[in-house]
Amino acid sequence: MIFRARAPGRLDLMGGNADYTGGLVFQATIREATTAAVQLRSDDTILLVNPQMREQGWADRVEFHLADLTSDAAVRALVSTVRWTAYVLGIFHLLRQRYPEKVTTGATVHIESTVPLNKGVSSSAAVEVAVMKAASAAYGVALEGIPLAEACQWVENVIAQAPCGIMDQAAVVLGEQDCVMPLLCQPCCPYPLVRLPDQLECRAIDSGIRHSVAGLACETARAAAFMAYKMICDWEQLPVTFDDSRFIPRYTDPRWNGYLSNLSPSLFRSRFENRLPEFLSGANYNNTHVDPFTPVRPEVLYPVRAAARYAVEEHHRVRLFIELARAGCDFEAMGELMYQSHYAYTECGLGCEATDYIVDLVRSEGLYGAKMTGGGAGGTVAVLCHKGSEQAFQRVVDRYAEHLGTIPYVFEGSSPGADRNGVEVL
Repeated sequence: MIFRARAPGRLDLMGGNADYTGGLVFQATIREATTAAVQLRSDDTILLVNPQMREQGWADRVEFHLADLTSDAAVRALVSTVRWTAYVLGIFHLLRQRYPEKVTTGATVHIESTVPLNKGVSSSAAVEVAVMKAASAAYGVALEGIPLAEACQWVENVIAQAPCGIMDQAAVVLGEQDCVMPLLCQPCCPYPLVRLPDQLECRAIDSGIRHSVAGLACETARAAAFMAYKMICDWEQLPVTFDDSRFIPRYTDPRWNGYLSNLSPSLFRSRFENRLPEFLSGANYNNTHVDPFTPVRPEVLYPVRAAARYAVEEHHRVRLFIELARAGCDFEAMGELMYQSHYAYTECGLGCEATDYIVDLVRSEGLYGAKMTGGGAGGTVAVLCHKGSEQAFQRVVDRYAEHLGTIPYVFEGSSPGADRNGVEVL
């Protein structure tokens, strides 16, 4: 039997980098998706076939053996030369660790995807979720919902060593067509889905600048937020302790529960913002680093104050954005919140001239709002439009195409999340 699952990419309408600081995010699925087909074998070979990788100049057919998946470090070593396999082989490693009585043979995996790579629309989460959904079903393991999202996040954090939060995987698993999902990332609390008002629609434009959640800019912004969090806890004499009771380990405290986004903006502004250094080199950070998934590099200059401000203020921007969306009113205010979010990325070192230019074009055409998505530093710009604005949006695309020298990829439409799609048995 062949087990086939489908997982879409996601569009970050609001929230972005607030997921790893416990913030509220607002995520939509996109039309583009990854499909994974898994068939168990009689031997212990794990054969991965992914034709999309051929376009990137990478090997698209790679073999491993179940017996070699002995530890996290061993698996990281196996995938080090063909990096895309980390997001897939890590799934078999996790399933074998957790369900050794069920995962006793290898499998053939065939992956097809229309989710563009490195565009900030969660191509990696789509691969992880589609393969995890199909592979777990093939082995007779029931895995769905939040446990499925957390398992895929673990693969990305531990095996692919990309310091993502839960936002991408949860949106890909739990999303619905034509809906946007509010998610409080503490650690993963989905709220009822929201349909945008009938007068609104969301599109997105690829900047053409490659994005990577494992890139130094994303790592730096995340580490800076945790540096600020530890400083604030020290000033408040709050003990910060390591909590490995959940699947994804983290640090916590008795007041804010380990989440910087739980600080109110007024408290942050009045008591902590001006005490935080604007920038601090890793060499001068003489404290415990309370993030298990990023290092503090001595040679890097960290935007401590801006990263903390983003974590605190984005959480509240998203809350207001969602309430306005539910109420179906003040679309200009929703757009302004998107613009604020976009420029807050720049303060964290996640800006990009190309995405700034797209945002400026959107503003000049009178569309409601725009912001770069996901981890920033390139990738895709989400655009909030009023229905009937196709000509204005097309002018943005045309003007950016002239600037870029090529026609940019445009995202339109949505599709069901992986849980809604289920698993097809052939």
